[in-house]
Amino acid sequence: MEKITESSSKYRHLEQMSIQTLLTHINAEDHLVPQAVQQAIPQIEPLVAAIVAKMKEGGRLFYIGAGTSGRLGVLDASEIPPTFGAPPDWVIGLIAGGDRALRNPVENAEDSTTQAWSDLQVWQIDAQDIVIGIAASGTTPYVVQGLHDCRTHGITTGCITCNPGAPILAAADFPVLAVVGPEFVTGSTRMKAGTAQKLILNMISTSVMIQLGRVEDNKMVDMLLSNEKLIDRGARMVSQASGIEYETARKLLVRYGNVRATLRAIGGH
Repeated sequence: MEKITESSSKYRHLEQMSIQTLLTHINAEDHLVPQAVQQAIPQIEPLVAAIVAKMKEGGRLFYIGAGTSGRLGVLDASEIPPTFGAPPDWVIGLIAGGDRALRNPVENAEDSTTQAWSDLQVWQIDAQDIVIGIAASGTTPYVVQGLHDCRTHGITTGCITCNPGAPILAAADFPVLAVVGPEFVTGSTRMKAGTAQKLILNMISTSVMIQLGRVEDNKMVDMLLSNEKLIDRGARMVSQASGIEYETARKLLVRYGNVRATLRAIGGH
């Protein structure tokens, strides 16, 4: 199978380019990514609908990936609780090689054909849940076999990849393909492919959380008040929605724990 993600960059002799030329060409390639993601929206929509349906019935969303793809999945999952106030087991990111692989490569971890299912079993995964495999190449054994194992056990699957014809597409009930073309540095899929995956993950998780009622109007009313910036943001949201002055809104916010609970308590929502 020809892998577009591994095909040669259209740029040559990068080491001879000026900094400005390098930045200009990288940016030109990056402009192609949103177009590829836009073309994938008809594939993303049914995947989001399937996730929402599963989660409304108590299911969970799992991401599995290796390397950059795995890190992006873990990143997206880790931001759901603070952003939307959701329980940490609603969206779970798993990376080949475990948490150590978030910072350092773990040799041969992505080549395992058994580890993904073992990792998922730790969470007692079942047919209520849904699993998205993330792999730029679409050939990563950890991910592809993990999706096959999920299907064998009646678990709904999705995927995000950047290679047409990749094996992962056949392993997913809801495949998402974003063809971003060759990378600026040949094979460096942390660049355009990684950016496309990040954008798609943003779209999936944000849309799912909105559909599950974790956003009101355009506000993160359930966000965790984990630092001064977020307390300030929440206080301003309460003040604007209720008409009470900022300092009072801040004190009430701290008392009730989040924007939604505060507005309900004071009858401003």
